[in-house]
Amino acid sequence: MTSALRTFRRFGQAGLFSAILAGSMLSTPVQAANDAPLIAVFTKNFTNPAYAAARRGADLVAEEKGATTAHFVPESPDNVEQQKALVVEALAQHPDLVIFVPVDDKAMVEDAAKFTTAGIPVVSFVNRLEGDFITHVGSDDVAVGYNGAKALFEGMNGSGKVLAIEGNPAAPTSRNRVKGMQNAAAEFPDIEVLGIVTGMYQKPAAYDVTVQALKDHPQIDGIWAANDVMVYGALDALNEADRAAQLVGANGLDGAINLIEDGTMLATVEFSAFKIACTAARAGLRHLDGQDIPDDITVPSVLIDRTNLAPWKVPLNERMCPTWEEIVTP
Repeated sequence: MTSALRTFRRFGQAGLFSAILAGSMLSTPVQAANDAPLIAVFTKNFTNPAYAAARRGADLVAEEKGATTAHFVPESPDNVEQQKALVVEALAQHPDLVIFVPVDDKAMVEDAAKFTTAGIPVVSFVNRLEGDFITHVGSDDVAVGYNGAKALFEGMNGSGKVLAIEGNPAAPTSRNRVKGMQNAAAEFPDIEVLGIVTGMYQKPAAYDVTVQALKDHPQIDGIWAANDVMVYGALDALNEADRAAQLVGANGLDGAINLIEDGTMLATVEFSAFKIACTAARAGLRHLDGQDIPDDITVPSVLIDRTNLAPWKVPLNERMCPTWEEIVTP
């Protein structure tokens, strides 16, 4: 048995069904209903709700357009070798389109290029990597990091000690969000960033580094995290230590919205993997239809706090994809 999982979803006149297969993909190409396009969707893990939302976004667009999606997800979160193996499996299925999030923007360059070499168009999304892709769909991660950090520092009245929790250092999203946080910190001379610890975009890792930081630092007034899942881990550590701090994350996940509403969390920044994946799938299908698409598409991010919660109180699994025109202006 291989150490990767693939989810296959077919959309056609018979309706929607799904299955999860462990091990190798089917040995013969899957024939979609009515010869609809097959979209291979690569995401980084099953642990981050943002990627579950991204997979749903790709599925919704596929359903709308009568296409099929096959999801390729490492069983071990963000595992490079497993994603490399999944590229080989996907190539054997001859998809019509690939939308691709690399688990490492350096290690996966040659593997992603195999699709282009095979004549398969690729849309990169969330994490940018080098390659000959038809477009990249993402967000301004420097702005995501900056806006969240600025909200945190202002919430601390411009003074205090802050722990910063980065995501996976192999992800450009994390590196750029850290850069944005540092840009904001430079504007607040009375804010001391105690250090940048690595939470790998995962709750358990964020919990562990926060536990250690609380031992090392008797005063932590604020915690900036590069995503909401790491805030959840930091919050568990704070509660166990009977300590409190202002908390800011990114993604706009359902749990973060609830924590903001009850006052536990100060803010989050919407980095919507859901909207990004919807747009990536739309871009790829438009390309297959011979329509022009921009070389680069930026999905706007929004700071979310208690003053503007209402639109995000709709659960992620009930939200609908934005239209092409809502994201891409002429």
